[in-house]
Amino acid sequence: MSTSALEHPTFKRVKSAFGSCKLQATEFRGQATLVVEPKDLHAIMSFLRDDEECQFNFLADVIGIDYLGYPSKMPGRFAVVYNLCAYSRDDRFFVKVYLDPSIPTEGIEEDPALFVDSVCDLWNSAEWPERELFDMFGIRFANHPDLRRIMLWKDYPAHPLRKDYPLRGRGERESYRVVDRTSS
Repeated sequence: MSTSALEHPTFKRVKSAFGSCKLQATEFRGQATLVVEPKDLHAIMSFLRDDEECQFNFLADVIGIDYLGYPSKMPGRFAVVYNLCAYSRDDRFFVKVYLDPSIPTEGIEEDPALFVDSVCDLWNSAEWPERELFDMFGIRFANHPDLRRIMLWKDYPAHPLRKDYPLRGRGERESYRVVDRTSS
């Protein structure tokens, strides 16, 4: 990109359409990121897909970040990041939403602060990454068509990609028989 990512035309389009929303534009290594409030996420994502000048018609990925122990103060402990592509312009744009837990994160209790609207109705490609974030981080997606665990069994007692989850687990390994080459 020859100009600064902070001058990305998508920032101006979103700001003009959502002037009353709290928005933040950031840039890192030439990549533009728009930080939005959880309540505004679905409307802004719909705008980014449908607006004639934006046309972000492909959702490449949805990722989760746990900022526990991060050296800088972040607006929330968890972030959900959407990687959008507009293939007609060979343009990539990121949208980030921060979530801060309201209860301790050691277990699998449903935290009302860790909810964000699903974008499955906008991009079918969001279904499995949102399920993975639910499974691994405990972030729930409202209006998701099939929000259930995707990697771990239904009754698994935690969300293992949270940074407060112990590296050796909480005893789940001890109850399984070790299978090696001689016993398989």
